[in-house]
Amino acid sequence: MRIAITTIVCLLMISPTWAAEKGKSKAPQKPAKKKSGFAGNFRPTRTVQYKKVGGVTLSLHVFEPAGHKSSDKRPAIVFFFGGGWNGGSPGQFYSHCAYLASRGMWAASAEYRVKSKHKTPPSACVQDGKSAVRYIRANASKLGIDPNKLASGGGSAGGHVSAATATVTKFDEPGEDTSVSAVPNASVLFNPVYDNSEKGYGHSRVKDYWKDISPMHNIRKGVPPAIVFLGDKDKLIPVSTAEEYRDLMKAAGARSDLHVYKGQPHGFFNFGRGDSYFDTIEKMDAFLADLGFLKGKPTITKEFGK
Repeated sequence: MRIAITTIVCLLMISPTWAAEKGKSKAPQKPAKKKSGFAGNFRPTRTVQYKKVGGVTLSLHVFEPAGHKSSDKRPAIVFFFGGGWNGGSPGQFYSHCAYLASRGMWAASAEYRVKSKHKTPPSACVQDGKSAVRYIRANASKLGIDPNKLASGGGSAGGHVSAATATVTKFDEPGEDTSVSAVPNASVLFNPVYDNSEKGYGHSRVKDYWKDISPMHNIRKGVPPAIVFLGDKDKLIPVSTAEEYRDLMKAAGARSDLHVYKGQPHGFFNFGRGDSYFDTIEKMDAFLADLGFLKGKPTITKEFGK
């Protein structure tokens, strides 16, 4: 009896919580929450370095269709993230890339230099954007894409980068082979910054060369077709600016589809933002299908990304 009592006392001394825990079942643990943010649960197939400048290495976060081969000749798109030319992440467009890859396109979200990380001006962002388009087209046979079906896209400042690749004639990276065009065959723009005049966005940062870098002021005959998504409550990009851009594009003989979303703010198109996100995906798909980049109807569902 003494031995038994001594054993119990020793156990209690070793583990003060033993008596309280004995006989109680542990509460079931909640499953770990899925990571939130722009990237969702989407992951690239691989990364491909497209540029090295000033000691900085820049890569494409690539999403390839199932069974993709380098001998393929698929339509392609490259996206540029938003962040005011100051920051941001390629993850913003992971969901767009994953969806388009599921539809048979080769898709990538590009890294590019930004002020917070690289101390660079907006002109460097455009240089990198043009480099990305040029690299993809120059390496089409290795990447398995059709160099004549290469689109670019982006949101906010990334929309500026994308629009600039389609319109701006300056800011090529010195030393690159400019015989390879850095102009995409189509533009997919989400609340894009495309007016850099005094009445537009970011003028103070580009005032010394704003006319050369402002997409709206470089529209000309031959620019590729574009689709634009904008919320009418966007505090950075007025609807009037989008309408002017559309009208200037049409005056130059270029297709420009504008979709304005009632009550929506800046960034309304991002993954996880509800019905507007899915609607922009459907319209993007239909636009690319109309240009021959995709076949059939959009396949996006509300379960996408869950």
